Amino acid sequence: MTGFHLNLSLLTPGHFRQAWRLPHADPFAYLDVGHFRRLAEAAEDAKIDAVFLGDGPALGAGIEHAPDGGLDPLILLAHLSGSTDHLGFVITSSTTYNSPYNLARRFNALDHVSKGRAAVNIVTTGTAAAAANFGLDDHPDKPTRYRRAHEFLDAVTRLWDAWEPGAITGDKTDGSYADPDLIHPIDHHGEFFSVRGPLPVPAGPQGRPVIVQAGGSEGGLRLAGDFADVVFTVAQTQLKAVAFRDDIRRRATAAGRHPDDVKVSLGVVVLVSETEDEARRRERELYGTLPLKRLAATVVTGLGLPVDRFGPDDIITIDDLPDAPVAGAFSVGFDESTRALIAERPRTPRELVHRSAGGAGHRLLVGSAAQVADDLEDWFRGGTADGFTIMPADTAVDFENFTRLVVPILRARGLFREEYTGGTLRERLGLRRPRHAGVAERPDHRAHRLTGSG
Repeated sequence: MTGFHLNLSLLTPGHFRQAWRLPHADPFAYLDVGHFRRLAEAAEDAKIDAVFLGDGPALGAGIEHAPDGGLDPLILLAHLSGSTDHLGFVITSSTTYNSPYNLARRFNALDHVSKGRAAVNIVTTGTAAAAANFGLDDHPDKPTRYRRAHEFLDAVTRLWDAWEPGAITGDKTDGSYADPDLIHPIDHHGEFFSVRGPLPVPAGPQGRPVIVQAGGSEGGLRLAGDFADVVFTVAQTQLKAVAFRDDIRRRATAAGRHPDDVKVSLGVVVLVSETEDEARRRERELYGTLPLKRLAATVVTGLGLPVDRFGPDDIITIDDLPDAPVAGAFSVGFDESTRALIAERPRTPRELVHRSAGGAGHRLLVGSAAQVADDLEDWFRGGTADGFTIMPADTAVDFENFTRLVVPILRARGLFREEYTGGTLRERLGLRRPRHAGVAERPDHRAHRLTGSG
């Protein structure tokens, strides 16, 4: 693969969460199926690999200021698969508040329905609100969540492998429909789950739906090395991004996999217009929607610093930071990315809020179409990633602007495809179809995975 993959986030109103306040924005768009259908069709017209939608099992406190959460993405994106033919669908699901059998069955069904375009973005969830929705007094700690995630994915992948190729014979002559000897229970019994299996139908066109992983803690990195086809990550500097990709490839090799069997997708918040002047005007407009004082305080406390010492325009140096990320930080990846930015040169909380699109964590890229294309090409050729998940700053404007203005430039440079090739999302991402693993082959490898501390 000479070029890179491109995914597009459907998050609405955008990764500037207060974009709904702008005159052109529809505050209710995130509930409108027609809105998402139009975005999906625009993405497919541009030959984008996949659209991506985050999710969580609880309403967040952010609803006071901006849309939070949204429609169930599995139902929404299954619907969108009916109006598209090639576009992939990356859907976030939590291993903390799901069961392996239900998740395996639903994504296997989506892979059949979409004819091989399903991907699951695996995350763990650590919020009290989510725990309360599932009858728990508190959420599990991070090591427990990642031990559970390892066992969860081990059971899910074995469920997807439980039907051997050719299990359905459909022999009308002798009346045999399937060969039971080629359909295996998985008989999983672990720390968190007991799952007999198998699923009621065979694997979909991809063999397994594509597994995406997002999480930069040690537990998340181990999970990525063992299971992920694609790792969705954050980086504010090229040096940090290159080191992360090298580490993921080493971990895949250590898990007995080929390093090319895992792709790194770097999240980038994009604000793009016809000209740089127009992009900068829109940037100022979007910054004007931000509650700067509150966001600056969130950045300061997230770095483990006293909020009464660092106002929005006070300088933060690397020497000011604690030696290690804050215990219980929402995202170790975001924290380390911000620390790398401050190590590059001292920054103010205001700069950090601006650099990360209002505190979203991912790098903000602002400019004309040519400038955005230049930046993505530079980062790709620098070895930072195998592709990018583009996160529109203002989805009502930047989603279409990226597909209409930037993609043709990337295509002209040979960095992105002219037409869709391959029948499945897995093929388009340059990922090999997983080899069918007979149930008898798995115990040793499964035990190795489950003994990790995460």
